Amino acid sequence: MDVKLNTIRLVRVLSLAGEILNNAVSFAVFCVLDFVDFILCFVYKVIDFWIESQWKPCYCSSAKQRIIEGDNILVSEECESKIVCLTSANLQVEDISDTLYSRPSIVAQLSKFIINDLNKTKKTTVTSTFTIDSTIVELLRRNVVPRWSDCDCKICNSWTSSRKDTLFVKAEGPKDKAREDVLFIHGFISSSVFWTETLFPNFSTTVKSTYRLLAVDILGFGRSPKPTDSLYTLREHVEMIEKSALEAFQVKSFHIVAHSLGCILALAIAVKHPGSIKSLTLLAPPYFPVPKGEPATQYIMRRIAPRRVWPVMAFGASVACWYEHISRTICLVVCKNHRLWEFITKFITRNRIRTYLLESFCCHTHNAAWHTLHNIICGTAGNLDSYLDTVCNQLKCEVTIFHGGDDEVIPVECSYNVQRRIPRAQVKVVENKDHITIVVGRQKAFAKELEKIWKRSKCD
Repeated sequence: MDVKLNTIRLVRVLSLAGEILNNAVSFAVFCVLDFVDFILCFVYKVIDFWIESQWKPCYCSSAKQRIIEGDNILVSEECESKIVCLTSANLQVEDISDTLYSRPSIVAQLSKFIINDLNKTKKTTVTSTFTIDSTIVELLRRNVVPRWSDCDCKICNSWTSSRKDTLFVKAEGPKDKAREDVLFIHGFISSSVFWTETLFPNFSTTVKSTYRLLAVDILGFGRSPKPTDSLYTLREHVEMIEKSALEAFQVKSFHIVAHSLGCILALAIAVKHPGSIKSLTLLAPPYFPVPKGEPATQYIMRRIAPRRVWPVMAFGASVACWYEHISRTICLVVCKNHRLWEFITKFITRNRIRTYLLESFCCHTHNAAWHTLHNIICGTAGNLDSYLDTVCNQLKCEVTIFHGGDDEVIPVECSYNVQRRIPRAQVKVVENKDHITIVVGRQKAFAKELEKIWKRSKCD
Protein backbone atom coordinates (compact mmCIF):
# COMPACT_ATOMS: atom_id res chain seq x y z
CA MET A 1 0.00 0.00 0.00
CA ASP A 2 2.82 2.38 0.94
CA VAL A 3 4.65 1.54 -2.29
CA LYS A 4 1.55 2.40 -4.33
CA LEU A 5 1.08 5.75 -2.54
CA ASN A 6 4.74 6.61 -2.98
CA THR A 7 4.48 5.80 -6.68
CA ILE A 8 1.46 8.08 -7.07
CA ARG A 9 3.24 10.88 -5.21
CA LEU A 10 6.34 10.43 -7.35
CA VAL A 11 4.27 10.61 -10.54
CA ARG A 12 2.60 13.81 -9.33
CA VAL A 13 5.94 15.38 -8.41
CA LEU A 14 7.47 14.45 -11.76
CA SER A 15 4.40 15.74 -13.59
CA LEU A 16 4.55 19.06 -11.74
CA ALA A 17 8.30 19.33 -12.33
CA GLY A 18 7.79 18.62 -16.03
CA GLU A 19 5.10 21.29 -16.29
CA ILE A 20 7.31 23.87 -14.53
CA LEU A 21 10.23 22.98 -16.81
CA ASN A 22 8.01 23.21 -19.90
CA ASN A 23 6.74 26.62 -18.81
CA ALA A 24 10.24 27.92 -18.08
CA VAL A 25 11.75 26.65 -21.33
CA SER A 26 8.72 27.87 -23.29
CA PHE A 27 9.02 31.35 -21.81
CA ALA A 28 12.70 31.56 -22.79
CA VAL A 29 12.20 30.12 -26.28
CA PHE A 30 9.26 32.35 -27.17
CA CYS A 31 11.04 35.44 -25.85
CA VAL A 32 13.80 34.66 -28.35
CA LEU A 33 11.25 34.02 -31.12
CA ASP A 34 9.53 37.34 -30.32
CA PHE A 35 12.84 39.10 -30.91
CA VAL A 36 13.67 37.08 -34.04
CA ASP A 37 10.28 37.87 -35.59
CA PHE A 38 10.80 41.54 -34.75
CA ILE A 39 14.14 41.53 -36.58
CA LEU A 40 12.75 39.58 -39.54
CA CYS A 41 10.08 42.26 -39.94
CA PHE A 42 12.75 44.78 -40.95
CA VAL A 43 14.75 42.24 -42.92
CA TYR A 44 11.76 41.40 -45.14
CA LYS A 45 10.89 45.06 -45.61
CA VAL A 46 14.37 45.70 -46.97
CA ILE A 47 14.35 42.60 -49.19
CA ASP A 48 10.84 43.30 -50.49
CA PHE A 49 11.80 46.87 -51.34
CA TRP A 50 15.02 45.74 -53.00
CA ILE A 51 13.37 43.06 -55.15
CA GLU A 52 9.90 44.52 -55.75
CA SER A 53 10.58 48.25 -55.36
CA GLN A 54 7.86 48.75 -52.77
CA TRP A 55 7.35 48.29 -49.06
CA LYS A 56 5.17 45.38 -48.06
CA PRO A 57 2.65 45.94 -45.26
CA CYS A 58 2.80 43.60 -42.30
CA TYR A 59 0.67 43.28 -39.19
CA CYS A 60 3.34 43.16 -36.51
CA SER A 61 4.88 46.54 -37.33
CA SER A 62 1.76 48.45 -38.36
CA ALA A 63 0.27 50.27 -35.40
CA LYS A 64 -3.43 51.05 -35.42
CA GLN A 65 -4.15 54.46 -36.89
CA ARG A 66 -7.08 56.88 -36.90
CA ILE A 67 -8.93 56.86 -40.21
CA ILE A 68 -11.01 59.85 -41.22
CA GLU A 69 -14.48 59.32 -42.59
CA GLY A 70 -13.45 60.54 -46.04
CA ASP A 71 -11.55 57.28 -46.60
CA ASN A 72 -14.86 55.37 -46.52
CA ILE A 73 -13.22 52.60 -44.47
CA LEU A 74 -14.68 52.12 -41.03
CA VAL A 75 -13.80 49.43 -38.53
CA SER A 76 -15.14 48.66 -35.08
CA GLU A 77 -12.73 46.74 -32.90
CA GLU A 78 -14.72 46.31 -29.73
CA CYS A 79 -15.87 42.60 -29.74
CA GLU A 80 -15.25 42.00 -33.40
CA SER A 81 -13.57 43.64 -36.38
CA LYS A 82 -15.17 44.56 -39.68
CA ILE A 83 -14.04 46.34 -42.80
CA VAL A 84 -16.39 48.40 -44.97
CA CYS A 85 -15.30 49.92 -48.27
CA LEU A 86 -17.81 52.13 -50.06
CA THR A 87 -15.67 53.08 -53.04
CA SER A 88 -13.57 51.51 -55.81
CA ALA A 89 -13.90 47.72 -55.82
CA ASN A 90 -17.18 46.09 -54.84
CA LEU A 91 -15.99 45.03 -51.43
CA GLN A 92 -18.55 43.97 -48.87
CA VAL A 93 -18.56 43.95 -45.11
CA GLU A 94 -15.74 41.62 -44.12
CA ASP A 95 -15.23 39.91 -40.78
CA ILE A 96 -11.57 39.89 -39.86
CA SER A 97 -9.90 38.54 -36.76
CA ASP A 98 -8.16 40.94 -34.40
CA THR A 99 -5.53 38.21 -33.86
CA LEU A 100 -4.03 39.32 -37.18
CA TYR A 101 -2.68 42.49 -35.59
CA SER A 102 -3.07 41.89 -31.86
CA ARG A 103 -0.74 39.15 -30.64
CA PRO A 104 0.75 40.17 -27.27
CA SER A 105 4.49 39.61 -26.84
CA ILE A 106 7.31 41.11 -24.81
CA VAL A 107 8.70 42.98 -27.82
CA ALA A 108 5.24 44.29 -28.72
CA GLN A 109 4.59 45.44 -25.16
CA LEU A 110 7.94 47.25 -25.01
CA SER A 111 7.22 48.94 -28.36
CA LYS A 112 3.80 50.08 -27.16
CA PHE A 113 5.31 51.37 -23.91
CA ILE A 114 7.90 53.42 -25.81
CA ILE A 115 5.33 54.76 -28.30
CA ASN A 116 2.88 55.69 -25.52
CA ASP A 117 5.65 57.39 -23.59
CA LEU A 118 6.59 59.43 -26.67
CA ASN A 119 2.95 60.31 -27.35
CA LYS A 120 2.60 61.84 -23.89
CA THR A 121 4.91 64.63 -24.97
CA LYS A 122 2.83 65.40 -28.07
CA LYS A 123 -0.59 66.97 -28.48
CA THR A 124 -2.77 64.84 -30.74
CA THR A 125 -6.20 65.49 -32.21
CA VAL A 126 -8.63 62.61 -32.67
CA THR A 127 -10.60 62.99 -35.90
CA SER A 128 -12.56 59.74 -35.89
CA THR A 129 -13.92 57.17 -33.49
CA PHE A 130 -13.12 54.31 -35.82
CA THR A 131 -9.80 52.51 -35.96
CA ILE A 132 -8.28 50.13 -38.43
CA ASP A 133 -5.03 48.31 -38.91
CA SER A 134 -2.98 50.13 -41.55
CA THR A 135 -1.93 46.85 -43.16
CA ILE A 136 -5.54 46.05 -44.00
CA VAL A 137 -5.99 49.51 -45.48
CA GLU A 138 -3.08 48.91 -47.83
CA LEU A 139 -4.35 45.47 -48.78
CA LEU A 140 -7.74 46.93 -49.68
CA ARG A 141 -6.47 50.00 -51.50
CA ARG A 142 -4.29 48.22 -54.02
CA ASN A 143 -3.57 44.84 -55.54
CA VAL A 144 -0.35 43.54 -54.04
CA VAL A 145 1.94 41.96 -56.62
CA PRO A 146 2.92 38.30 -56.07
CA ARG A 147 5.71 37.95 -53.57
CA TRP A 148 9.16 36.80 -54.58
CA SER A 149 9.06 34.34 -51.68
CA ASP A 150 6.12 32.39 -53.17
CA CYS A 151 6.58 29.27 -55.31
CA ASP A 152 6.41 29.83 -59.07
CA CYS A 153 5.94 26.22 -60.20
CA LYS A 154 3.15 25.12 -62.57
CA ILE A 155 1.22 23.27 -59.86
CA CYS A 156 1.08 26.21 -57.46
CA ASN A 157 0.26 28.67 -60.24
CA SER A 158 -1.88 26.55 -62.54
CA TRP A 159 -4.83 28.88 -61.80
CA THR A 160 -3.05 31.81 -63.48
CA SER A 161 -3.27 30.15 -66.90
CA SER A 162 -7.05 29.89 -66.66
CA ARG A 163 -9.40 32.83 -67.12
CA LYS A 164 -11.94 31.25 -64.78
CA ASP A 165 -12.08 32.80 -61.33
CA THR A 166 -13.06 29.54 -59.65
CA LEU A 167 -11.57 26.96 -57.33
CA PHE A 168 -9.99 23.75 -58.53
CA VAL A 169 -12.53 20.95 -58.13
CA LYS A 170 -11.66 17.29 -58.67
CA ALA A 171 -14.88 15.60 -59.78
CA GLU A 172 -15.36 11.85 -60.13
CA GLY A 173 -18.47 9.83 -60.91
CA PRO A 174 -21.24 10.05 -63.51
CA LYS A 175 -21.62 13.48 -65.03
CA ASP A 176 -25.31 13.43 -65.95
CA LYS A 177 -26.84 10.48 -64.13
CA ALA A 178 -25.53 11.08 -60.62
CA ARG A 179 -28.18 10.35 -58.00
CA GLU A 180 -26.18 11.83 -55.12
CA ASP A 181 -23.54 14.55 -54.74
CA VAL A 182 -20.83 14.62 -52.09
CA LEU A 183 -18.74 17.71 -51.28
CA PHE A 184 -15.31 17.10 -49.71
CA ILE A 185 -13.57 20.01 -47.92
CA HIS A 186 -9.98 19.60 -46.74
CA GLY A 187 -8.33 21.18 -43.72
CA PHE A 188 -5.58 23.72 -43.11
CA ILE A 189 -2.40 23.56 -45.25
CA SER A 190 -3.83 20.68 -47.23
CA SER A 191 -5.59 20.15 -50.56
CA SER A 192 -8.09 17.94 -52.36
CA VAL A 193 -5.50 15.17 -52.74
CA PHE A 194 -6.13 14.42 -49.07
CA TRP A 195 -9.37 12.86 -50.35
CA THR A 196 -8.67 11.94 -53.96
CA GLU A 197 -5.53 9.93 -53.21
CA THR A 198 -7.01 8.11 -50.23
CA LEU A 199 -10.80 7.73 -50.28
CA PHE A 200 -11.73 8.05 -53.95
CA PRO A 201 -9.93 4.87 -55.11
CA ASN A 202 -11.46 2.89 -52.24
CA PHE A 203 -15.14 3.59 -52.76
CA SER A 204 -17.25 0.71 -54.04
CA THR A 205 -18.26 0.35 -57.67
CA THR A 206 -21.83 1.20 -56.70
CA VAL A 207 -20.79 4.52 -55.16
CA LYS A 208 -18.57 5.40 -58.11
CA SER A 209 -21.44 4.78 -60.52
CA THR A 210 -24.18 6.62 -58.60
CA TYR A 211 -22.41 9.32 -56.58
CA ARG A 212 -20.68 12.40 -57.93
CA LEU A 213 -17.68 13.10 -55.69
CA LEU A 214 -16.53 16.74 -55.59
CA ALA A 215 -13.25 17.52 -53.78
CA VAL A 216 -12.32 21.21 -53.72
CA ASP A 217 -9.04 22.99 -53.15
CA ILE A 218 -10.16 25.87 -50.94
CA LEU A 219 -9.13 29.42 -51.83
CA GLY A 220 -5.36 29.88 -51.51
CA PHE A 221 -4.47 26.19 -51.40
CA GLY A 222 -3.59 23.43 -53.85
CA ARG A 223 -4.35 24.31 -57.47
CA SER A 224 -6.92 26.97 -56.59
CA PRO A 225 -6.38 30.74 -57.01
CA LYS A 226 -4.10 32.39 -54.48
CA PRO A 227 -4.94 36.11 -54.82
CA THR A 228 -2.40 38.32 -53.09
CA ASP A 229 -4.98 41.02 -52.32
CA SER A 230 -7.41 38.70 -50.56
CA LEU A 231 -8.01 38.64 -46.80
CA TYR A 232 -9.26 35.03 -47.06
CA THR A 233 -12.32 35.69 -44.93
CA LEU A 234 -15.12 33.22 -44.25
CA ARG A 235 -17.34 34.94 -46.81
CA GLU A 236 -14.70 34.63 -49.53
CA HIS A 237 -14.07 30.95 -48.82
CA VAL A 238 -17.75 30.01 -48.69
CA GLU A 239 -18.76 32.00 -51.78
CA MET A 240 -15.93 30.51 -53.81
CA ILE A 241 -16.99 26.96 -52.84
CA GLU A 242 -20.60 27.77 -53.76
CA LYS A 243 -19.57 29.27 -57.08
CA SER A 244 -17.03 26.59 -58.04
CA ALA A 245 -18.75 23.44 -56.82
CA LEU A 246 -22.44 23.89 -56.02
CA GLU A 247 -23.31 26.29 -58.85
CA ALA A 248 -20.86 25.02 -61.46
CA PHE A 249 -22.06 21.41 -61.06
CA GLN A 250 -25.70 22.41 -60.47
CA VAL A 251 -25.81 20.67 -57.10
CA LYS A 252 -29.24 20.77 -55.45
CA SER A 253 -28.83 18.50 -52.44
CA PHE A 254 -25.60 17.01 -51.17
CA HIS A 255 -23.59 15.30 -48.45
CA ILE A 256 -20.62 17.08 -46.85
CA VAL A 257 -17.40 15.48 -45.60
CA ALA A 258 -14.97 17.93 -43.99
CA HIS A 259 -11.69 17.75 -42.08
CA SER A 260 -10.30 20.11 -39.42
CA LEU A 261 -10.56 23.75 -40.58
CA GLY A 262 -12.83 22.51 -43.39
CA CYS A 263 -15.43 21.69 -40.72
CA ILE A 264 -15.93 25.41 -40.07
CA LEU A 265 -16.53 26.02 -43.77
CA ALA A 266 -18.85 23.00 -43.86
CA LEU A 267 -20.94 24.39 -40.99
CA ALA A 268 -21.15 27.81 -42.65
CA ILE A 269 -22.33 26.20 -45.90
CA ALA A 270 -24.82 24.00 -44.04
CA VAL A 271 -26.30 27.07 -42.33
CA LYS A 272 -26.71 28.82 -45.71
CA HIS A 273 -28.29 25.74 -47.33
CA PRO A 274 -30.21 24.02 -44.51
CA GLY A 275 -32.66 22.28 -46.84
CA SER A 276 -29.98 20.87 -49.12
CA ILE A 277 -27.77 18.95 -46.68
CA LYS A 278 -28.34 15.18 -46.72
CA SER A 279 -25.62 14.26 -44.21
CA LEU A 280 -22.83 16.07 -42.40
CA THR A 281 -19.60 14.22 -41.58
CA LEU A 282 -16.98 16.15 -39.62
CA LEU A 283 -13.44 14.99 -38.88
CA ALA A 284 -11.64 16.64 -35.95
CA PRO A 285 -13.79 19.81 -35.81
CA PRO A 286 -11.88 22.65 -34.08
CA TYR A 287 -14.62 23.81 -31.72
CA PHE A 288 -13.66 25.30 -28.34
CA PRO A 289 -16.55 26.83 -26.37
CA VAL A 290 -15.58 30.35 -25.32
CA PRO A 291 -16.15 31.22 -21.62
CA LYS A 292 -18.37 34.20 -20.95
CA GLY A 293 -16.45 37.46 -20.78
CA GLU A 294 -13.48 36.13 -22.74
CA PRO A 295 -12.52 37.74 -26.07
CA ALA A 296 -13.45 34.91 -28.43
CA THR A 297 -10.68 35.34 -31.00
CA GLN A 298 -7.89 35.72 -28.46
CA TYR A 299 -9.16 32.78 -26.41
CA ILE A 300 -9.17 30.46 -29.42
CA MET A 301 -5.70 31.59 -30.48
CA ARG A 302 -4.32 30.68 -27.08
CA ARG A 303 -6.07 27.33 -27.11
CA ILE A 304 -4.72 26.22 -30.47
CA ALA A 305 -1.38 28.04 -30.08
CA PRO A 306 -0.51 28.05 -26.36
CA ARG A 307 3.12 29.25 -26.76
CA ARG A 308 4.53 25.99 -25.44
CA VAL A 309 7.49 23.98 -26.74
CA TRP A 310 5.83 20.71 -25.73
CA PRO A 311 4.02 18.87 -27.18
CA VAL A 312 5.69 19.38 -30.55
CA MET A 313 2.38 19.99 -32.36
CA ALA A 314 1.56 22.80 -29.93
CA PHE A 315 4.94 24.37 -30.64
CA GLY A 316 4.38 24.17 -34.40
CA ALA A 317 0.90 25.68 -34.10
CA SER A 318 2.24 28.47 -31.88
CA VAL A 319 4.97 29.42 -34.34
CA ALA A 320 2.50 29.40 -37.25
CA CYS A 321 -0.09 31.48 -35.40
CA TRP A 322 2.01 34.00 -33.44
CA TYR A 323 4.83 34.86 -35.82
CA GLU A 324 4.06 36.43 -39.18
CA HIS A 325 7.65 36.66 -40.37
CA ILE A 326 9.00 33.42 -38.95
CA SER A 327 6.09 31.59 -40.59
CA ARG A 328 6.87 33.43 -43.84
CA THR A 329 10.45 32.19 -43.57
CA ILE A 330 9.21 28.62 -43.12
CA CYS A 331 7.05 29.01 -46.24
CA LEU A 332 10.05 30.40 -48.10
CA VAL A 333 12.21 27.41 -47.17
CA VAL A 334 9.58 24.66 -47.40
CA CYS A 335 6.84 25.76 -49.81
CA LYS A 336 8.89 27.67 -52.37
CA ASN A 337 11.31 24.73 -52.58
CA HIS A 338 8.78 21.91 -52.33
CA ARG A 339 9.97 20.38 -55.61
CA LEU A 340 13.43 19.97 -54.07
CA TRP A 341 12.01 18.32 -50.93
CA GLU A 342 9.89 16.00 -53.06
CA PHE A 343 12.99 15.02 -55.09
CA ILE A 344 15.03 14.39 -51.93
CA THR A 345 12.21 12.29 -50.43
CA LYS A 346 11.89 10.20 -53.58
CA PHE A 347 15.67 9.79 -53.81
CA ILE A 348 16.09 8.69 -50.19
CA THR A 349 13.12 6.31 -50.30
CA ARG A 350 13.98 5.18 -53.85
CA ASN A 351 10.57 6.35 -54.99
CA ARG A 352 8.82 3.82 -52.75
CA ILE A 353 6.80 6.44 -50.85
CA ARG A 354 4.15 8.55 -52.54
CA THR A 355 4.64 12.25 -51.93
CA TYR A 356 1.07 13.51 -52.37
CA LEU A 357 0.87 14.56 -48.71
CA LEU A 358 4.07 16.58 -49.11
CA GLU A 359 2.64 18.31 -52.19
CA SER A 360 -0.58 18.92 -50.30
CA PHE A 361 1.29 20.42 -47.33
CA CYS A 362 3.41 22.76 -49.43
CA CYS A 363 1.09 24.04 -52.17
CA HIS A 364 -0.01 27.36 -50.69
CA THR A 365 1.26 30.89 -50.13
CA HIS A 366 2.11 32.44 -46.80
CA ASN A 367 -0.49 35.15 -47.39
CA ALA A 368 -3.21 32.53 -47.86
CA ALA A 369 -2.17 30.40 -44.90
CA TRP A 370 -1.69 33.36 -42.52
CA HIS A 371 -5.06 34.99 -43.24
CA THR A 372 -7.00 31.73 -43.40
CA LEU A 373 -5.59 30.57 -40.07
CA HIS A 374 -6.54 33.79 -38.29
CA ASN A 375 -9.78 34.69 -40.09
CA ILE A 376 -11.27 31.18 -40.13
CA ILE A 377 -9.95 29.36 -37.06
CA CYS A 378 -9.79 32.39 -34.74
CA GLY A 379 -12.12 34.84 -36.46
CA THR A 380 -15.18 32.55 -36.51
CA ALA A 381 -14.97 31.75 -32.80
CA GLY A 382 -17.91 34.00 -32.00
CA ASN A 383 -20.11 32.46 -34.72
CA LEU A 384 -19.70 28.73 -34.19
CA ASP A 385 -22.24 28.48 -31.37
CA SER A 386 -24.97 29.91 -33.59
CA TYR A 387 -23.91 27.69 -36.50
CA LEU A 388 -24.13 24.57 -34.36
CA ASP A 389 -27.49 25.64 -32.92
CA THR A 390 -28.82 26.13 -36.46
CA VAL A 391 -27.62 22.66 -37.47
CA CYS A 392 -29.26 21.25 -34.36
CA ASN A 393 -32.61 23.01 -34.76
CA GLN A 394 -33.08 23.52 -38.50
CA LEU A 395 -31.22 20.66 -40.18
CA LYS A 396 -32.70 17.18 -39.95
CA CYS A 397 -29.75 15.35 -41.50
CA GLU A 398 -27.49 12.84 -39.80
CA VAL A 399 -24.41 14.35 -38.17
CA THR A 400 -21.39 12.10 -37.61
CA ILE A 401 -18.08 13.14 -36.06
CA PHE A 402 -14.83 11.19 -36.32
CA HIS A 403 -11.77 11.95 -34.21
CA GLY A 404 -8.38 10.32 -33.77
CA GLY A 405 -7.73 9.26 -30.20
CA ASP A 406 -4.09 10.41 -30.47
CA ASP A 407 -4.84 13.74 -32.16
CA GLU A 408 -2.49 16.38 -30.72
CA VAL A 409 -3.58 19.14 -33.10
CA ILE A 410 -7.27 19.23 -32.21
CA PRO A 411 -8.09 17.47 -28.90
CA VAL A 412 -10.87 14.88 -28.78
CA GLU A 413 -12.83 17.12 -26.40
CA CYS A 414 -13.66 19.35 -29.39
CA SER A 415 -15.81 16.63 -30.93
CA TYR A 416 -17.66 16.09 -27.68
CA ASN A 417 -18.14 19.87 -27.43
CA VAL A 418 -19.91 19.72 -30.80
CA GLN A 419 -22.06 16.84 -29.59
CA ARG A 420 -23.19 18.90 -26.59
CA ARG A 421 -24.54 21.51 -29.00
CA ILE A 422 -25.97 18.86 -31.37
CA PRO A 423 -27.16 16.00 -29.13
CA ARG A 424 -28.11 13.74 -32.07
CA ALA A 425 -24.54 13.85 -33.43
CA GLN A 426 -22.65 10.58 -33.16
CA VAL A 427 -19.01 10.81 -32.05
CA LYS A 428 -16.67 8.01 -33.10
CA VAL A 429 -13.19 8.10 -31.59
CA VAL A 430 -10.70 5.98 -33.51
CA GLU A 431 -7.99 4.79 -31.13
CA ASN A 432 -4.30 5.01 -32.04
CA LYS A 433 -5.02 7.47 -34.87
CA ASP A 434 -4.05 11.13 -35.07
CA HIS A 435 -5.05 14.22 -37.06
CA ILE A 436 -3.89 12.76 -40.38
CA THR A 437 -4.10 9.01 -39.87
CA ILE A 438 -7.79 9.33 -39.05
CA VAL A 439 -8.02 8.99 -42.86
CA VAL A 440 -4.55 8.17 -44.22
CA GLY A 441 -3.76 4.54 -43.50
CA ARG A 442 -7.37 3.56 -42.85
CA GLN A 443 -8.92 4.84 -46.05
CA LYS A 444 -10.62 1.56 -46.90
CA ALA A 445 -12.36 1.36 -43.54
CA PHE A 446 -13.33 5.03 -43.60
CA ALA A 447 -14.68 4.76 -47.16
CA LYS A 448 -17.00 1.97 -46.00
CA GLU A 449 -18.13 4.04 -43.02
CA LEU A 450 -19.01 6.93 -45.30
CA GLU A 451 -20.96 4.66 -47.63
CA LYS A 452 -23.03 3.44 -44.68
CA ILE A 453 -23.78 7.03 -43.63
CA TRP A 454 -24.89 7.98 -47.15
CA LYS A 455 -26.98 4.84 -47.47
CA ARG A 456 -28.80 5.58 -44.21
CA SER A 457 -29.62 9.09 -45.42
CA LYS A 458 -31.62 7.56 -48.30
CA CYS A 459 -33.78 5.64 -45.85
CA ASP A 460 -34.55 8.68 -43.69
